[in-house]
Amino acid sequence: MSKWIRSDYPGVRYRKHKTRKHGIKYDQYFAIYYQLNGKRKEEGLGWASKGWTAKNANLILAELKHAQATGEGESTLKAKRDSNRKTIELKALKKTQSITFGEYLRKSYFPLQNTKGERTVEQEDAHFRNWLSPVLKDMPLKDITHLHLERIKKNMLDAGRAPRMLQYVFATFRQVWNQGRRDGLVNKDSPSKQVKLPRIDNKRTRFVTYEEADLLLDNLSGRSQQLHDIALLSLHTGMRAGEIFALTWNDIYTDQGTIDILDAKGGDRTAFMTNEVREMFERLRKGRPQEFVFKDRNGEQIKEISNSFNRAVKDIGLNDGIVDRRQKLIFHSLRHTFASWLVMGGEDLYRVQKLMGHASLAMVQRYAHLAPDALKSSMTRFEQNLNLNRKQDKIIELKEANK
Repeated sequence: MSKWIRSDYPGVRYRKHKTRKHGIKYDQYFAIYYQLNGKRKEEGLGWASKGWTAKNANLILAELKHAQATGEGESTLKAKRDSNRKTIELKALKKTQSITFGEYLRKSYFPLQNTKGERTVEQEDAHFRNWLSPVLKDMPLKDITHLHLERIKKNMLDAGRAPRMLQYVFATFRQVWNQGRRDGLVNKDSPSKQVKLPRIDNKRTRFVTYEEADLLLDNLSGRSQQLHDIALLSLHTGMRAGEIFALTWNDIYTDQGTIDILDAKGGDRTAFMTNEVREMFERLRKGRPQEFVFKDRNGEQIKEISNSFNRAVKDIGLNDGIVDRRQKLIFHSLRHTFASWLVMGGEDLYRVQKLMGHASLAMVQRYAHLAPDALKSSMTRFEQNLNLNRKQDKIIELKEANK
């Protein structure tokens, strides 16, 4: 390391770099030295190539000496740097803490959602535009309280939105809030925890009769043969729409009459074909292609049921006079119809559970009321066994008494 050289300014010195040039001269590193509380203090500033000169160093030294003499300001270069850094950090903190919910959502939250599906992002954007934005758009994230969320809740209930939709909107808010917390904009739990949302009861029990099913399938076939086939498959196997959309020809075994349902909501399971379903697959199959059984117009996997289904339901009048949305016929009602037909045919709930792919028996209890005859016969057998056992006990008592 080169030797220190005193500059023309008292208390300022520098040393030359051994190889690096700055202009025609070797680069110079500047430092200052001074007395503080009776002790020599020395602090480095920086290189000439970074803008430092002996004159600038002398100005810094003069500021420090002035602070020592007056007690105003920082008396060491380190303290001065720490103070400047804290000032910058404080300004940055105030700037970030003033960011509004709308700004943060657009600039920070949505750009990081590239791992989510396109439909999910669209739904979250709709939640913001329709419900969160009117109340929170221009409000700093840190100032949001449960009272603001109560207002959103009231707006949604006044508009007649279902409890499930409230759950979705509040879930979007929580995700934005939690990301803001990770980014250091807030330091407390989501205020949504203090808001009590309406209880969700989305259990649908609506199912169609055999006659209504025939009318619906006939109407669908006139609109779209593929939509007819999808509805038939749900009616005869209880498959969910997403499970049907995911089917490939590798999952279809017409010889065995089975369908492999993979990665389903309740885990993998096997569905069994009726003759109508088997004939449908044989009609659709050409060779043994690897692609999806049912495809959209672009040859890709279907994402949602066509609106033609709702138009067919309306055309037949299956929802006429029905006010409760849980009783309105939707595509998922075909799955409930499959389960209902099974139970009314005398099938026990355990087997229905397995065929439906439900995780627990409790999930099929909604169909129990459809099997009064089966339950009645169970009670008849119970009473017969009870009487038989009592009779046998009486015979044993008599034998004991006659001994």
